[in-house]
Amino acid sequence: MNRVAAVDVGGTTVKAAVYEPVGDGLKRVAELRRPTARGADPGSAVADQAAAMITELGATAGPIAKAGVVVPGIVHNGLAKFSANLGFRDVPMADLLAERLDLPVAFGHDVTAGGVAEHRLGAARGFGDIAFVPVGTGIAASLLLAGRPYRADGRAGELGHVDIGHDDACGCGATGCLEAVASASAIARRFTERSGIPVDGAREVLARQGDPDADAVIAEAVDALAAALRLLATLLAPEVVVFGGGLFEAPGLLERIDDKTQLTFQRKPQLRRAELGDEAGCLGAGLLALGATR
Repeated sequence: MNRVAAVDVGGTTVKAAVYEPVGDGLKRVAELRRPTARGADPGSAVADQAAAMITELGATAGPIAKAGVVVPGIVHNGLAKFSANLGFRDVPMADLLAERLDLPVAFGHDVTAGGVAEHRLGAARGFGDIAFVPVGTGIAASLLLAGRPYRADGRAGELGHVDIGHDDACGCGATGCLEAVASASAIARRFTERSGIPVDGAREVLARQGDPDADAVIAEAVDALAAALRLLATLLAPEVVVFGGGLFEAPGLLERIDDKTQLTFQRKPQLRRAELGDEAGCLGAGLLALGATR
């Protein structure tokens, strides 16, 4: 049996699954979700949790041949170099996983894995130059050029931290960042700051169409995303940009961004909604696992 385990570690939730290769795709056989482990040593806590979830899946789904684990932040050469959400700094995650699991394990970056999955199995099938842009608590981009992930030692794709020309502070320490006005968390926060009304998330703000404060916050987010898209089109000229996250389930939002993106000589990318939902990272980890040798 050539089944693989996949683990997608997020800032709040860890998603894990077992997949069986079927043709060019992956068939999910079993899955688990757990709150992300915390501890004084966050790298060891996450490695322990990932190994435990893989072991648990193997006990229920049968033998596992290989595994893939992906995390957010800056990832390069087996190191989780930095992740603000997980408290990682130079964590030798590939080594930690290898110590805990008696099977080959591949280790990588969550957004890159999601982009590879959308390219192989989802909305970007058939394209060579793509950007996958999940919008959630933060904003990042998975860049594939000629079908190959472009990582630049783990530092490429930080689209959320391009300056799109505003005065709001960002958690990274700079001002003007896309993420500070257009992430799902920023939309909810900025609406509450303007209106005094607490909301559970960005989708609740989108649902308040006709409310002046909601409309203003969404319009500013659309303008910011259009500015970032213009930057992507100018520098990298992707054929398609795939937007992920629950925000883009709102009717018409993608079309509003498209209308606001003012291009002249640049190649105009197709804009698509992600097809794989919040399973993209796990599927990408599964694809990564298929090539695991360690």
